[in-house]
Amino acid sequence: MKRILLSLLLSSFFLVSSCKSEDEVSPEVKFNVSLNGSLEVPANTSTATGSFVGTYNKTTKVISYTINYNGITPTAWHIHKGAVGVNGGVIFALGTTFNTAFSSKTAALTAEQETDLMAGNYYVNIHSASKPGGEIRGQLILQ
Repeated sequence: MKRILLSLLLSSFFLVSSCKSEDEVSPEVKFNVSLNGSLEVPANTSTATGSFVGTYNKTTKVISYTINYNGITPTAWHIHKGAVGVNGGVIFALGTTFNTAFSSKTAALTAEQETDLMAGNYYVNIHSASKPGGEIRGQLILQ
């Protein structure tokens, strides 16, 4: 009888511990993006650089991010919809406060926006007076 109870106890322990050890899927997706002029469309020779480090939370549907830049005086910055090598419209204006490092969050994404983000169809663009169409750009590609 003790042997049966011990077997049941051990079986229960392994069953519970195996459930806990299964891979838990994180709701967060990471982005670590470099921004430069060669990624603009058309490409340019700007020596300005930047970075966009972000996390998309699939539960809240919000992108939290930090942008750093140097060698540029921004006049605007946005997240645009467009595949690599393609220009597209503004999806999120990132405000008019230009400082490095700049941290903020987007509004919650719609289902269509989430699909576009996960497919790599968004990019960050920093504009300047000398390059109003965009001086440095980086594609939001999943890490």
